[in-house]
Amino acid sequence: MDELWKLKNMRTRSVSPENPTGAKGGGAQAVEGTGASAARELGAGWKVSPSIELAAGRTDTLADVAGPGVIQHIWLTTDVAGVRQLVLRMYWDGEGDPSVEVPLGDFFCNGWAELALVDSEVVVVAAAGGFNSYWPMPFRRRATITLENTTSRSVPVYYQVTYQETDLPEQVGFFHASWRRSNPLGDPAVHTILDDVGGTGQYVGTYLAIRPGAPGWWGEGEVKFFLDGDREHPTICGTGTEDYFGGAWNFDVGGRYGTFSTAQLGLHQVLPPKEVYRPHQRFGMYRWHLRDPICFERDLRVTVQALGWKAGRRYLPLVDADIATTAFWYQTEPHTPFPPLPARQHEGPSPRRLTARIRELLGRRA
Repeated sequence: MDELWKLKNMRTRSVSPENPTGAKGGGAQAVEGTGASAARELGAGWKVSPSIELAAGRTDTLADVAGPGVIQHIWLTTDVAGVRQLVLRMYWDGEGDPSVEVPLGDFFCNGWAELALVDSEVVVVAAAGGFNSYWPMPFRRRATITLENTTSRSVPVYYQVTYQETDLPEQVGFFHASWRRSNPLGDPAVHTILDDVGGTGQYVGTYLAIRPGAPGWWGEGEVKFFLDGDREHPTICGTGTEDYFGGAWNFDVGGRYGTFSTAQLGLHQVLPPKEVYRPHQRFGMYRWHLRDPICFERDLRVTVQALGWKAGRRYLPLVDADIATTAFWYQTEPHTPFPPLPARQHEGPSPRRLTARIRELLGRRA
């Protein structure tokens, strides 16, 4: 807020289906689009193209703009039931391998395909399925954002990408995000959040979606950061999963999980919400390192253990757990190419009723 009064050498631009290039004066000119029928009596300038229809098996480019600049806000909404089967990718400066490759839902802390609201500083998910990203994303020559539909049906996608045309300093860390899934986790019960990162940068956030696969408390596992040549032992080691995500004592509040969503961290999703310590339950939580980034000079690896309890007050490795994580970090380019995405599948119970409701809401927007 202290900076808002300072005039800067920047120009604001925005890409959407109504201005697909972000050009100055290029908006609200569409004469064809998903809203053409609703606007048939009004014509151009009256929400003729508010969205795209992303066909099954297709990858569409949401934004492809020239630099230098910084993406400041992404808003998007679609069919929530399929958000883990839509793959978001981002490329900086014409690189061949994406710097961001994450299922859409997991990028916005919604990996379970059941809507969870988030109220944080860099990711906001608002009613009734508005996905917002405030991660700053610099680029020198070009920024390209694509969305792939791996489902067997077409889906509506409404979006807007807002950026500033501005010069960048000599030293810049570029935004990266990568998704990993272990299902089932197996033995040893250690999930790799991120590895093979080479370069200089800082780790800025984690989203974790977990189904423990065993009854009882599931969050005794440590989150570990292996920095700059660490091999067997990490430089940074936490005290437990719920501790890393800002909670304590099993997230247990009077025999129920206590959900919370704050600017920096949260346990924002518990499914089903009224059960406790059930093996089939699903959880979503996030931890941003905006005030305490994990800095590295040469390389970085991040892991989390899946650990519960068994008889005799002994730890129980949760080998049947289903864990998916998204790592967020900034680093110098070039980056090491990510491993291929694990197989994606639909999560949770039948989405038919939810899908119908979301489509009804989206239909009202047209």
